[in-house]
Amino acid sequence: MTGRALFVLLVLSSMARLAAAQTPDTVFLDELTWTELQAQIRAGKTTIIIPIGGTEQSGPHMALGKHNVRVKALSEKIARTLGNALVAPVVAYVPEGNLSPPTAHMRFPGTVTIPDATFEQVLEYAGRSFRLHGFRDIVLLGDHGGYQKDEKAVADKLNREWSGAPVRVHAIEEYYRSTQTAYVQALKSRGFSDNEIGVHAGLADTSLMLAIDASLVRIDRLQAAFKGGATEGVNGDPRRSSAELGKLATQTIVAQTVEAIRKAVAQH
Repeated sequence: MTGRALFVLLVLSSMARLAAAQTPDTVFLDELTWTELQAQIRAGKTTIIIPIGGTEQSGPHMALGKHNVRVKALSEKIARTLGNALVAPVVAYVPEGNLSPPTAHMRFPGTVTIPDATFEQVLEYAGRSFRLHGFRDIVLLGDHGGYQKDEKAVADKLNREWSGAPVRVHAIEEYYRSTQTAYVQALKSRGFSDNEIGVHAGLADTSLMLAIDASLVRIDRLQAAFKGGATEGVNGDPRRSSAELGKLATQTIVAQTVEAIRKAVAQH
């Protein structure tokens, strides 16, 4: 090899190492450039997780972005465990009730709602976009119970249309279901009652948020949340909430969701 050829080889090798060093250690699609994303897809990262949250009230003690922060954090853990997955931007606007008259969480300031049909179309076209760019498995993870049926409707629609293609949409209900089953049972085994655990902004919900991002929980307002109950947008008693209890859920959610995704992909 001539000296000039060796020099060119060394320069190219250095450039490749520099490019690799500059690529961030992230699974979040919106933190990558399009060329970095393209390279990762070609290298085998062909699963994309679409995390679905919601902007809604969670009592006087939890911030309105609870679902969005939670689903993003858990989706990152799930993607890193899978090893071949990336995470799309969080879908923050979801069906939350009627506007006139206001129903459900829409009775509280800050909650944002959209029609079911609009929500489904957002998911549908996100899926179509990701298929175009080379993803093979499109995973829907919803942090809220109210729109699980919409996720499944979108997955069923696209899978029927793409029946002859090597692309599938997976509505992974285990992600949400685990918080209503295994997590609740773990709390009960520690002596907490159904009334304390609750279904919205109670002990289970608040503990999970404390484990993921305690800055979104106002500890000094837990007493007010319990006293107000339904009038404050709370179902349950959050006063004994703790990050330690919430960690019971994070481990379960990640493990069961990863297992469900792998099973769904294998069936595909």
